[in-house]
Amino acid sequence: MPQRVLGESLRVAIHAPAPLIRAGLAGFVAMEPRLREVPRDRIREADAIVVAVDVADASVLDLLPSLSDNPRARFLVVVSERWQADVSAARRRGVRAVVWWDFCSPDVFVRTVRAVAGEDGTKPSAPRQQTVGRAPLSSREVAVLRLIAEGRQCEEIATELAYSERTVRYILYGAMKRLRARNRAHAVSYAIRAGLI
Repeated sequence: MPQRVLGESLRVAIHAPAPLIRAGLAGFVAMEPRLREVPRDRIREADAIVVAVDVADASVLDLLPSLSDNPRARFLVVVSERWQADVSAARRRGVRAVVWWDFCSPDVFVRTVRAVAGEDGTKPSAPRQQTVGRAPLSSREVAVLRLIAEGRQCEEIATELAYSERTVRYILYGAMKRLRARNRAHAVSYAIRAGLI
């Protein structure tokens, strides 16, 4: 990966088989002066490679090395339907973050691309725990799910986190909705398997 001069735009490559998704992501890049799209034939120069898929599974992870022969390539995976890939395998293949299409605003996209590219000069941890799974979780949602996994009741969680019980329930139901979980046990189970808690 060529060294980037301080203040130079981040180079972003986009791989998206769906033309409308690709156009949307390219639009996000074009709107942000700190980002510049690189063509497919120069993908090795990209600071971040964005891969948009419906379902992230083992076949998508197998595709990543063919997109760039750079062993230090850093990937942002944009998922529209489901995450079915092994998180550890994703890390080994260079996935540094996952963003759900439903939550992929221009601001979220730009911030995530900058983190994936390690704009601050450090290698980002990958994939970010709060973004791997069916949908990104806030730190509050992760904290509540972690305490539920420990067997705590909403009243106890409220006391520990200094929230009202109503706020804890609101956070919990928000996490369940994002994860598309049927109940608390399903949400906790999914969060544990996905490495969120």
